[in-house]
Amino acid sequence: MRIIAGKFADRHLIPPADPRVRPTAEHVRAGLLDLLAPYLAKARVLDLFAGTGALGLEAISRGAARCDFVEFRPASLHALKANIALLRLVEKTRVFKRDAMLFAAALEPGSYDLAFADPPYESKVLDRLYESWKARPFSRILALEHARTQKMPKGTAQRAFVDTTVTVYES
Repeated sequence: MRIIAGKFADRHLIPPADPRVRPTAEHVRAGLLDLLAPYLAKARVLDLFAGTGALGLEAISRGAARCDFVEFRPASLHALKANIALLRLVEKTRVFKRDAMLFAAALEPGSYDLAFADPPYESKVLDRLYESWKARPFSRILALEHARTQKMPKGTAQRAFVDTTVTVYES
């Protein structure tokens, strides 16, 4: 697993020591970040269900100003913090050990420019997060990664991969 493009291109990331964690595949991350390229410059980014932090770190590599990560699993937190240190991004990041749904629900509208969410596939968490964002858009752009079989409302942009779809919404 590595950063695909930008300032940290080809830098390797540390994976979590937890087989339940499914880091975003490189080709999916590349496709999603290419879709979001117009929104990345100096963006305030939120990475919910952050795992290793690959999405948020890729966003910083491509020009985002900063990223806040929300994760609560110990193995993922360890990998996330190690990856932030590896890329020397402590000053541009914050890590919150919290439930991502509760964290997002407490945000004011417009708190971030861009938010990523990659909850467990086929869970109702994704639907609840989307409804929460729609009612109170905590970011201008919401980018969701989900199983290709999970139906989501039509977004501003969508890209399908083998098992994964990314859907982007704009408030």
